[in-house]
Amino acid sequence: MTDAQLEELDYSRLYRAFSSKGRNPVTDPRVLFKVLVYANQIHIYSNRQMEDACRNRIDMIWLLDREPAPDHCTIARFKQRCAEEIEDLFYQYVSLLEKQGETDHEVVFIDGTKLESRAGQYTFCWRGTVEKNLAKIKQVVLKQTGLKTLRGLQNRLSQTKPEVMVSGKGRYKSPEQRDWEALDALRMRWEGYAESLQIMGEDRNSYSKTDRDATFMRMKEDHMRNGQLKPGYNVQIGVNSEYITGIEVFSSRTDYGTLEPFLQEMKKKHGKKYGKVTADAGYESLDNYLYLEENGQISFIKPQNHDVKKTKKYRSQIGRAENMTYDQGADTYTCAMGKVLSVYRESKDRYSKHDVTISHYRCEDCRGCPSREECCKAKDQNKPKELRIRKQYEQKRSESEANITTEEGIFLRMCRSIQVEGAFGLLKNDFGFRRFLTRGKRNVRTELFLLGLGFNLKKLWRKQQTGRLQTHFSVLDSA
Repeated sequence: MTDAQLEELDYSRLYRAFSSKGRNPVTDPRVLFKVLVYANQIHIYSNRQMEDACRNRIDMIWLLDREPAPDHCTIARFKQRCAEEIEDLFYQYVSLLEKQGETDHEVVFIDGTKLESRAGQYTFCWRGTVEKNLAKIKQVVLKQTGLKTLRGLQNRLSQTKPEVMVSGKGRYKSPEQRDWEALDALRMRWEGYAESLQIMGEDRNSYSKTDRDATFMRMKEDHMRNGQLKPGYNVQIGVNSEYITGIEVFSSRTDYGTLEPFLQEMKKKHGKKYGKVTADAGYESLDNYLYLEENGQISFIKPQNHDVKKTKKYRSQIGRAENMTYDQGADTYTCAMGKVLSVYRESKDRYSKHDVTISHYRCEDCRGCPSREECCKAKDQNKPKELRIRKQYEQKRSESEANITTEEGIFLRMCRSIQVEGAFGLLKNDFGFRRFLTRGKRNVRTELFLLGLGFNLKKLWRKQQTGRLQTHFSVLDSA
């Protein structure tokens, strides 16, 4: 089945990746691609193990179709050289599955997981440490030279470099050379810290020195049970009809910032968008709600307070806006003691990509209230109770809450836990893929696209064997 299914793909782009001039590839690129996909099906991920399988396993020898067996160097070069082409072939096969009636664009189930990088565990570089040391360097340079910028320091060093520079045992350095070298050492440290901040960007607080795309995260596989941070990637997959239809890798630790770029990438690759998006509470944010609304996609995102607000402890917290009485006409909140909180100012949410207004509510007078300590957290006894409300957020959260509590929403949430979390369970436990074997986001994505192809082919074979072809589980009528 693997050979027949992959034979339906268009390999013209893959062949264009190899120049017509010079040495021809040892193994035909189309055949080598099939071999790599099949190796992922049978849980072989190491290049050397693939080489050994190509020489000794009868199924791999048959799949080579009389082509010479590639060595591990050939396999590694192929993965690095054809990363974009392998991604294109993955999405070609996703399109083929839809043509065969195996998938549709009714709904997509999204989830993420953290997978450990090949980087060393103790090669971390932290933003806090870098910023602290950089501030010290700037202070020393300012005190010695009066310069505030790196460019100014670089220009000063180039203009004041001594004509005669000596080095080596038994040679005396002049005071000018010593001062210049000390200042140049500060320049080198300044450049190093600036480069570290550039690598981390605005969204990351750490990176690994041996894999700069990897961020230190807490993994589910915490064998020492001490919450140790390990270098890894945030892997996002989209699942439809039990098949993986989208894969993306992020360096950020959280999920809510990955939803929009992931959906945009799938829309670009598929040429169409999914009608409904189902995800867990980790993806809830106002930006995500507004993005789905702007693109005409129905949100089935579980609100973060969906479960906790049912508890007795949550309902007894009188300081929460959800437990106060809201008067929509007067735009006021009334607390448990009958005090009215009205709007006293509005501000813009600077962390949102959209034009979001924050309404600030303040109590008329909290002095002498017997429930003040339970309601207000301010240490100043004269400071009244305040609330910060994003009305757009509360509205979109209510809409998503209404969606997931319908009969269809309950069914889709059940399907999400089975399909996308089940896919990660199969990849980690049955396929045994728990750690990347390469470094860098480009190489990691290639590993995942080959793994996703192997997963989809195996899933198709399994559904064929059990008579479940063209079963989608995306609408309630299929239940």
